[in-house]
Amino acid sequence: MADKKQQLVLSIIDFLNQSIDDGTVKQDDREGLEVAIQCIGEAFGVDPSDDNQRGRLSTQVKLQTIFDVFLKTRDKAGPSPAPAATPSAPSAEDKIKAEKLKQTGNMHMTAKKHEQAIDAYTKAITLDSTNPVYYSNRAAAYASKGDHASAILDAEKAIEVDPAFVKAYSRLGHAHYTLGDYKSAAAAFKKGIELDPTNANLKSGLQNATDRMPSEDDDDDDDDDGPPPLVPEGDLPQSSTSSIPRAGAGAGAGGLGGMADMFRGMGGGAGGGMPDLASMMNNPMMMQMAQQMMANGGLERLMSNPNVANMMNRMQSGGAAPSMEELMSDPDLKNLAGQFGGGR
Repeated sequence: MADKKQQLVLSIIDFLNQSIDDGTVKQDDREGLEVAIQCIGEAFGVDPSDDNQRGRLSTQVKLQTIFDVFLKTRDKAGPSPAPAATPSAPSAEDKIKAEKLKQTGNMHMTAKKHEQAIDAYTKAITLDSTNPVYYSNRAAAYASKGDHASAILDAEKAIEVDPAFVKAYSRLGHAHYTLGDYKSAAAAFKKGIELDPTNANLKSGLQNATDRMPSEDDDDDDDDDGPPPLVPEGDLPQSSTSSIPRAGAGAGAGGLGGMADMFRGMGGGAGGGMPDLASMMNNPMMMQMAQQMMANGGLERLMSNPNVANMMNRMQSGGAAPSMEELMSDPDLKNLAGQFGGGR
């Protein structure tokens, strides 16, 4: 387990360096601050230029973000520990108006008008603060615009209003996950599963958060599918909701693997280099690919790609042939692999 003090020190150093870079610190004060940063790092054994150490200690959450969450939580709690007054029950008329405002907010979410959606949900909450759905939906709107600190507060408020409201735990887990607090995310998803043991989204979120929690044996950032999507309660279509992109989008493993196998079968070297031209032209798959590319103009587009041109010039000048890794780093070639290798 990474040293928590070193994690905090790295966050402080990153904040100070960012303050230097963005001009927060005056030019005359930069040198003194840089010396202070070096002294702090040495005192705690933290070297921000060490990629291995950074990978082990980084929380992936900016110190400023953590401080913002603290301030909002403190302001929400207020200066007095006295318990909050029980909200008065809304009238039947207020409930009807609040439901209409919720529907308006849902329509704004569908149109990705997040600010308008937040305003509509806020008005609904003003009329009926006893409905956890309004807080949950506003949490989704905040998360969609990148304000995950506010999303956490609204999700927690929804749980406060109704501790059995499962969707709020999904919202809370999603926000913590996106901010890199995988431990808190896992706790939220786990609590939701206790209430709804068959909920596949919560189970997936818990698995992803658990997989991303740091350990001494695994400091690398593995690909993940992300937490469950943000689905506001109501009649919103699934396509209008947001989620963390899934790993592997674009050309699939089948396309890349198929392209690699084809190159190896045509005489590619052990280092992953390109085969000779004669082998390529004798391969039926390559010929079919070339014919289709010429028919749809793809060959012309490919040859106008500056990366491809640089590779060809390098080979003509006696340089090394490009490796599969270099080829697949180019979006056009990667898409080509997906199209003709069965990866889409």
